[in-house]
Parts: sequence; structure tokens; C-alpha cells
Amino acid sequence: MEQADLIKAGNRLFEQKPIFVRGVVDVDQLPLNRLPEFAFAGRSNVGKSSLINAVTGVPKLARASDTPGRTQELNFFEQKDRFFIVDLPGYGYASAPEQKVQTWTRLIHDYLRGRQQLRRVFLLIDIRHGIKTVDENIMKMLDKAAVSYQIILTKADKVSPHQAEIMLAIVSEIGKKHVACYPEIILTSSNKKQNIDLLRAEFVKVLKGI
Repeated sequence: MEQADLIKAGNRLFEQKPIFVRGVVDVDQLPLNRLPEFAFAGRSNVGKSSLINAVTGVPKLARASDTPGRTQELNFFEQKDRFFIVDLPGYGYASAPEQKVQTWTRLIHDYLRGRQQLRRVFLLIDIRHGIKTVDENIMKMLDKAAVSYQIILTKADKVSPHQAEIMLAIVSEIGKKHVACYPEIILTSSNKKQNIDLLRAEFVKVLKGI
């Protein structure tokens, strides 16, 4: 399919709005379904909820907060009979007791390593800060588990085009060192709706096996 056709198909894919299904705090609670799953992962306060809301077109679908660590569950949203979007707890800093943060971290790792329905992880990186050690640890774990992931740079409206270009080049070089990292990086801004259509098109490509 041509890029323009992929974008049209991606926009059509989200004409019907996803619905919240459940929040999961333990792998035993994962939905017993065989629909493909797309997970959004990233450090706390990377703009994950805002990006999910922008992609789905539902402003308050995922709970956005100024407080890092607010998402405390794996939240499942179903695009009826097509796929699930999974909003993972932010890793790294969180304003919560250390024991609870460790529990979230184990839950994230167990889900990412062992979920057969998981087709792609969108790994969100704040363009102002780039890839940190905690991100690389997740990337190495996904490499080892042979789980396909794609880097999505967030908050592109917060930097100049020149700064964005520099960070894109840096992140691209790091990504090349990771075997499970999908080569195409998408620059996004939830506030400006920048490249949201390109991200939607990725869903189409994965579902169609392109």
C-alpha cells in the first residue's frame, strides 16, 4: 500500500472509538482473548496517556496526569473485534512507595516478555531527554524476548526543528544496535497532533503484515 492509502486506512481504523475494558495489576488477570495487542510503554511523564488519547481521538480515554507514576495498572482498551491498546505503567521515576514501583516493574516485564498476542510495543521517548539507561534496559529485554518495538519521540513541539533533527539522528543510531527495534522512528506531538496519522498507519501495517 502507498503511504497515503495507509494513512487513510489508519484514520478509518479509529473512526470507531476504543472502549476501556479492564485494568490489570497481575498477569493472572490478563484478558483471555486472541486479538492483537499494541502496547504503549515509556518513562513516567513521557506523555503516554496524551498520545494514546490523540491516536484514538478520545480526549479522556487514558488518564493523563502531571504527576509521574499515576498509571498503576496495565489498562486495556478494545477496538471492537480488531485489537487492544495496552497502556503500561510508566517506568523509572514514580511518586509511589518503592515496593509498589517494583511491583509495577515486574508486571511490565512479565507482560512484555510473555504475551503472545503482543504485536508491537510503541516505546515512547521524550525528545527533550533522549534515550536513558532505563529505556535501554527495556530495549535489551525486548531484544532478548524477540518482541518488535518502535521508538516514538514525544513532545516534538517542545523543541526546535533543528534540535528535533539532532535527537532523531542520535536515537536512530542507538536503535540500529538493537535487533528487535523497528527502524522507522516517528516524531510526534500530542498537543499539535503532529504525525498522529503516521502512527495510526503503523497499526494498519502491523495488522496487514506489511
